[in-house]
Amino acid sequence: MDAIVIRGLRKSFRKDQPPAVCLQGETVIRKGELFGIIGPDGAGKTTLFRMLATLLDPDEGSATLEGLDVVRDYRKIRTILGYMPGKFSLYSDLSVKENLEFFASVFGKDIDSNYDLIENIYCRLRPFEKRKAGKLSGGMKQKLALCCSLIHSPSILFLDEPTTGVDPSSRRELWENLAQLKAAGMTVVVSTAYMDEADRCDRVAMMKSGRFLTVDSPGNIMKRFGKRLLAVRSDNMFSLLKDLRSLDAVEKCYTFGDTHHVTLKDGTEADAAMIASELESVYGHKGVKVYDVPATLEDCYMNLEEE
Repeated sequence: MDAIVIRGLRKSFRKDQPPAVCLQGETVIRKGELFGIIGPDGAGKTTLFRMLATLLDPDEGSATLEGLDVVRDYRKIRTILGYMPGKFSLYSDLSVKENLEFFASVFGKDIDSNYDLIENIYCRLRPFEKRKAGKLSGGMKQKLALCCSLIHSPSILFLDEPTTGVDPSSRRELWENLAQLKAAGMTVVVSTAYMDEADRCDRVAMMKSGRFLTVDSPGNIMKRFGKRLLAVRSDNMFSLLKDLRSLDAVEKCYTFGDTHHVTLKDGTEADAAMIASELESVYGHKGVKVYDVPATLEDCYMNLEEE
């Protein structure tokens, strides 16, 4: 049995606005998979999570978690699901330990019976277990929220943008913890706006404007890029972006870190040297550097976004 099956889910909040989620066809998330939903703010990730977590009813379509329908079987689903929302939603005036005890009691559990599942995470919280949750740092709040999501031993775990606003060390620790949960057989679904985190997933769904642009492994998505990709710099990066977009050979140009990434049109004979020469001779740019680069997942997203 697949862990999650999504069929044509659709959700709108206003009749005069496009739907927040409008998925076509069927998407399957396998048991024991670490699955990422990747996209910017407003892509529809949180609305999709809330429907799958039985917090919102879809307008159209259906979804099942381990064979249970998200509308008909919502009570049963909540016993097998761990859900960590993007916004910190624990009780700020309760201590670390009191929060954990409360969430365990909601499911008729106690901390000791499932402690092995959270031990690697909670060991970092133990010195602060009497501290109010609202007084914790961002990274510590993240760890506590994850512990509370796991304390009833769910078979499926949803994490909605868990690394937003968290320091790099805590981000790394979180992904290490998720890899351990996956290795133990748990199905983990993570949404994020950080493309670099997608490499840690078995498969990803790239999402924009409520729909999936593609669903595949990160490696396969990058293999299918199929465009000549250049990185370009000059002393005037602001005007460089405009000038690159006016070149006949350029299909698309966007800022990427401290460079601009350029995809060339199919069939063009232009290369890095020709682009550099034109920028210098025609547009007067100084300090020009143009070189070929391999596509990242962010490049793939930018390419898919326009299709």
